[in-house]
Amino acid sequence: MKGLTVNASPSSGLAQRLFAGSGLASPHEPVDPVVVSGLLHRHYRLAGRLQPVATEKDETFRLRAEETQFLVKVSPPDEAPAIVGLQTAAMRFLEDAVPELPVQRVRLTVEGRDNVVVEDDGSLRILRVFEYVEGALWAQADPDAGQLAQVGEVLGRVDVALEAFAHPADRRELMWDIRHFHHLTGLVEHTPSGEHRRLAAEVFRLFEEAVVPRVDDLEAQVIHGDYSPYNVVVDEQSDDYVAGVIDFGDTMRSALIFDPAVSLANLVGRTPDEPWWEACAFVAGYERARPITDRELPLLPVAALARLTLRALITNWRAERVPGRRDYLLAHAKDDWINVERAIAVPMSDVVAQLRAGRRGHG
Repeated sequence: MKGLTVNASPSSGLAQRLFAGSGLASPHEPVDPVVVSGLLHRHYRLAGRLQPVATEKDETFRLRAEETQFLVKVSPPDEAPAIVGLQTAAMRFLEDAVPELPVQRVRLTVEGRDNVVVEDDGSLRILRVFEYVEGALWAQADPDAGQLAQVGEVLGRVDVALEAFAHPADRRELMWDIRHFHHLTGLVEHTPSGEHRRLAAEVFRLFEEAVVPRVDDLEAQVIHGDYSPYNVVVDEQSDDYVAGVIDFGDTMRSALIFDPAVSLANLVGRTPDEPWWEACAFVAGYERARPITDRELPLLPVAALARLTLRALITNWRAERVPGRRDYLLAHAKDDWINVERAIAVPMSDVVAQLRAGRRGHG
């Protein structure tokens, strides 16, 4: 892929496939809202005002239809229909298997389908409509330890349910899959800061030592893949803090321990004096639904650092190549290197001890 330097090992081909399969260099190609409105009226009997919503890859709109709201997503032109089908199938599976879970619902067309094909300049894109989840994004809230535990518990319940789910496309190769982190060392060359390169090298070292020798033996299943503060809607006025789990765009089959690691990557380092306390509260709640084995627990903080470092490494690379998403990308990653530095300053053995203590304190 032009502009991407990867290490000269045999993993170079894998790195290229990961970037291509993840759509990370795809240009931002807007879809005509008039076309979207026509399809919504024809296939969903919906009409109203479409408001664009910034997202990573999909073309997304908020539809205000009379007194009801919906979320409308149109897939990128280079995303395979089977991958969109995987995402939708996981959501519908959870709705059927555990309807009490607050997973965003897929709205069917009047013909009973879960999507509509959009023909756009010779390419095929997939349009889907979802129920709109009222509330604030977790990223906009300031949860206490108990609320963080509730957010963690919901992910644990999602993971327990997804153990029984499978799909023909679930073995997709995705750059965000933490199991591939050690194949992406070439990204460091695109980082201008010497201090950032030093931090990245230390995280790669930790990952090579702790995770790589065991990655093929870890328990694996389909996971959400991006249970982040931007994909969880919360209601601070309700005892049920989590109002909705949204955006299954990174759903894949991977090591189960990597699912909470994604969440932790968004929590570590944010409190300078205790950079891992939010992560500990989250994990305590996660383990109420899905206990983490003593064998896997030491890998969790290293995997979280790997995910955080990966986002930091790739953000500027993407922002330069996909200027239409630049503001969105940079806003999500503005403090990543600061948080890596704070979190990695705590010895991993101390972090594991904190996680175990949090398990006892919140279990």
